[in-house]
Amino acid sequence: MQAEKSYVQDHPFFKTGKTPAKRDKRNIQLAAVIKKPPTVPAEWDFDLDFAQSPIPTPVFANDRLGDCVIAGRAHMTIRFEYFEQNAKILAITDKDVINEYKREGGSMEPGKQGLNMLDSLNWWRKKGWKAAGKKYGIHAFAEVARGDKNDAKVAVRYLGGAYVGLALPNCWQDQIQRGKPWDLVSGPDGKPNPRNGHCVYLCGYTKNGPTCVTWGRKQPMTWRFLFACCDEAYAIVDNRDPFVRNSPIDVAKLDEILRNL
Repeated sequence: MQAEKSYVQDHPFFKTGKTPAKRDKRNIQLAAVIKKPPTVPAEWDFDLDFAQSPIPTPVFANDRLGDCVIAGRAHMTIRFEYFEQNAKILAITDKDVINEYKREGGSMEPGKQGLNMLDSLNWWRKKGWKAAGKKYGIHAFAEVARGDKNDAKVAVRYLGGAYVGLALPNCWQDQIQRGKPWDLVSGPDGKPNPRNGHCVYLCGYTKNGPTCVTWGRKQPMTWRFLFACCDEAYAIVDNRDPFVRNSPIDVAKLDEILRNL
């Protein structure tokens, strides 16, 4: 029987690098800190429905390194700051992403690259990260229920996106290279492969499924692909700013939970 490939794929232009998901019963659940179930539109995309100018989608060295966990953070930070700073696009560089990747213990050695999303989220919340000459942190994060379409839509529409870990099936590269949405296919290549761990930022969704930013492009996927392949997903509550004040999050309840952790 042929051995499974490493979770860091040796594909030209594409590097994965999310290590297996960790479970922590202390994680806050998004549904537990929502004031009331908000109404979500049938379709939404931060870049198309909110942004007044094109939002860049840099690769952030994810074609060379398995730094997708920090690259996803960078894409999210750009959009958080666009919202807060009156359409200013934050000039995050590859160097910023690589420096943070290494600071959090990411290896540069082929075959050993990658980070854990939950560990990185805790680092982001407690220590922040430096990008474009300034330090950026988050107030909190909450788990999005895997398989819950409404939870995913709430995170994307009201909290600036979702931070998602995928166990990509082996068909992922062929689909992205042909410009096709990620979808499940029959046979072994269509089954989620935990060795292909990858972190993406969901910036939008349509009736057919979510759209993520990864590898320098916006990649659509079907809802069934997300539900089958997602092994962890988080909503990010940015620091105390307009995102928090105008979001459906019950900040007082959230803070109480944080104090008791």
